[in-house]
Amino acid sequence: MKPDRKEEIAIKALELFALNGYDSTSISDLQYALDMGRGTLYYYFRDKDELFTEVMNRFFLTPKQQRLNSLLEQTVTIPEMIQALLSYLYSLQDLLTQFENKHVNTSNVVTLMNTAYHRYPELYRKAQRIYEKELFLWKRALQHEMQKGIIRRDIPVDTVAMMFTHLKDGFDTAKAGVTMDFSAFPQQYNYLYNLLKIEE
Repeated sequence: MKPDRKEEIAIKALELFALNGYDSTSISDLQYALDMGRGTLYYYFRDKDELFTEVMNRFFLTPKQQRLNSLLEQTVTIPEMIQALLSYLYSLQDLLTQFENKHVNTSNVVTLMNTAYHRYPELYRKAQRIYEKELFLWKRALQHEMQKGIIRRDIPVDTVAMMFTHLKDGFDTAKAGVTMDFSAFPQQYNYLYNLLKIEE
């Protein structure tokens, strides 16, 4: 399905921000890349700040927040947590591979996210709330599976929850490169999960 006009602008803006960096990307650059009049751009976004905030929320923060929120009202398991986070990562991978410029890679995206959290306190605060929600859900999933006798009862829940939460932080951007290959994540999540399971 073809994206609507606002989403089309946001996707191209994400590509340019990731490729060139925040400071080196102007409204004029975006206007040229989209072959779009400046008035049309300003109809959808008041300025570069509003556009950048929209990009980070639309593609990075809100999708993850929604997936975690869907787990809050249930007794969440470790496999359900893994599936929710993999679904988020794969949706991001699908988006990034749609870029016309194939030189954008995961390292560019990490740099962009760091820029966002440094320049925009409201984005950083939202990211922190999402992080805390993920950590809370991992703890709840671990405690549930300990009670069910699926994983060992002697594990330090807080520490292991942080390990699961930060597992995504260590992906090899050089290996992922232009392919946006997140295929190592299922193996890493499941390896950690299997270490916790009670031997049958």
